[in-house]
Amino acid sequence: MTHVEDELNSQPECWRRAAGQARAHAPVLPAPGERVAVVGCGTSYFMAQAAAALREGAGQGETDAFAASEFPHHRAYDRVVALTRSGTTTEVLDLLGRLKGRTRTTALTADPATPVLSLADDTVVLDHADERSVVQTRFATTALTLLRAHLGLHTEAVVDDARTALDTPLPEGLVECAQFTFLGRGWTVGLAHEAGLKMREAALAWTEAYPAMEYRHGPISISTASTATWMIGDAPEGLAAQVRDTGGRWIEGTLDPLAELVRVQRLAVAVAAARGLDPDRPRHLTRSVVLAP
Repeated sequence: MTHVEDELNSQPECWRRAAGQARAHAPVLPAPGERVAVVGCGTSYFMAQAAAALREGAGQGETDAFAASEFPHHRAYDRVVALTRSGTTTEVLDLLGRLKGRTRTTALTADPATPVLSLADDTVVLDHADERSVVQTRFATTALTLLRAHLGLHTEAVVDDARTALDTPLPEGLVECAQFTFLGRGWTVGLAHEAGLKMREAALAWTEAYPAMEYRHGPISISTASTATWMIGDAPEGLAAQVRDTGGRWIEGTLDPLAELVRVQRLAVAVAAARGLDPDRPRHLTRSVVLAP
């Protein structure tokens, strides 16, 4: 079993633990009414998108998401939340250093002995979700689970759905598809982008991701008998029929959206295996991006 497989299989327990810790971490997480930005890089950026949409949708306050390198320093925020598994990502550390003494910051990380602890004002260490793999699975989903639980949006049913996602076989013939498109709405747009990234990282697959309503504005033109379109969350009315009319394959998201992402993680490993690739050694990637000074 690869590191990726081992780590993605441990997600239900990681989520359960993170949800149980949410109340204890509440003092350093965004309070209702605060103007908040959530930042990250790569997978963490897509989790930031999902967390921001969830918080604002829950009426907790204006919440934006940015890639750490694209943070708008001319804007004022009450708190910036940074997601960084390694605690060493250059862009995140640079941003936290610039915000020091100006804006309250909270870092969610997996490693308690990294530079991020000295740069962030507050930290949440999810060391039980740390990973050996380059391709992120459980830290990202565990961090998002903590933030969902902090908003009161996590239930035990989410964990049950994650177990179902791990135990249920993938749709027959899906691994053989030549192209994959992932769609989301609201907070699941970030999950759709993360699904596409997982497939690219682990399996070098041709993947795209869009807000669901945007798919009909051009991207549906690539849909053929050899493509799959996977909806994460509830689909807009009529979209499934339109995709099927193209001859393309439609995958309906029936589980909690975060559990659907677990299914995609499994697909990425399966496609990698079918193509003779090792998901623990993704091409051109390292566990943390540290830029030379």
